[in-house]
Amino acid sequence: MSDEKIAFKMQLNPGMKDEYLRRHNEIWPELIAALKEAGVRDYSIHLDPETNTLFAIMWRRKDHGLDALSKSDIMGKWWDHMADIMQTHSNNEPVATSLECLFHLK
Repeated sequence: MSDEKIAFKMQLNPGMKDEYLRRHNEIWPELIAALKEAGVRDYSIHLDPETNTLFAIMWRRKDHGLDALSKSDIMGKWWDHMADIMQTHSNNEPVATSLECLFHLK
C-alpha cells in the first residue's frame, strides 16, 4: 500500500508559540498510537512566526482511517485541550485549510 502526502495550514493565536510547543512536546502517548493506527507515518508542523500560520505536512496510508479518528474520544479531548491557543470550529476541531502541491522535487 502506497502513501500519500498532504499539506494544510492552521492558525495559532498570537503569543501562543511556546504553549503550542510545550503541549506538543508532551503529546499524549495514546494520541500518538491512535494517529499511527489510523495510518499516519510522518507528521510535522511548522510555524511562520510573522503570521502565526502553522503549516503541516503529513504522510499517511492511502487507506488511512483519519476520518474515523476525527470522531474518536481521544481526538476530541486533544482538540478541547488545544482550543484555547488556536483557531477552531465550534466543536474545537482546528480550522485547517488544505494546500495544493504545485511543485515537488524527488
